[in-house]
Amino acid sequence: MQPTPPSDFARLRRKPQRGAYDQATIHAILDAAPFCHVGHVIQGRPVVIPTFHWRHGDTVFWHGSSASRMIRANAAGGEVCLTVSLLDAWVLARTSFNHSANYRSVMCFGVPSLVDDPTEKLAAMRGFVERLFPGRWETLRPPTEQEVKATAILSLPLTEASAKLRSGPPGDDPEDRDWPVWAGTLPLRLVGDAPVPDDDVQPGQEPPATPFAG
Repeated sequence: MQPTPPSDFARLRRKPQRGAYDQATIHAILDAAPFCHVGHVIQGRPVVIPTFHWRHGDTVFWHGSSASRMIRANAAGGEVCLTVSLLDAWVLARTSFNHSANYRSVMCFGVPSLVDDPTEKLAAMRGFVERLFPGRWETLRPPTEQEVKATAILSLPLTEASAKLRSGPPGDDPEDRDWPVWAGTLPLRLVGDAPVPDDDVQPGQEPPATPFAG
């Protein structure tokens, strides 16, 4: 794990040994997470919005309605904190104090930019669909000019980001390891269910693979 954070603000204070600042770790967690939360300050109040994100190179993107107050706040130069979290296991110890969880998380800070060039916006929209369902974009009706106009795309360079991770067994104290109760990890994963077609699906039209199924 890279020992040097990109800024003092992004540096982990609590359990810093779990921190990572290298691009490979941050990119992998962002790519594995199905959605993110974006925190803003709007009219002086904190607002956290769940949305879908995708990454291209060292930039993370997310989308929203062109009419939303979130977009207006970001276009005006408001700072954001974009976060993703993945829960990998419950960690059961022999005392309640040492119960924990195995997880992977990322926090990204900065001022996002509005993607307003039509060609770049269309490419970003394609990247959103292709991240979830590779190969599907070419099979879809192309978006109309009004649909592109109604969609806002925001981008944030990953220049100030940090990851925090935990893995492994519980950290019981030596004097507790003989306590007569089960201890260990309960692994968790996201699993997709069987696809449910709508009433207008024609014979021979197959669903895509379920994304993010562990």
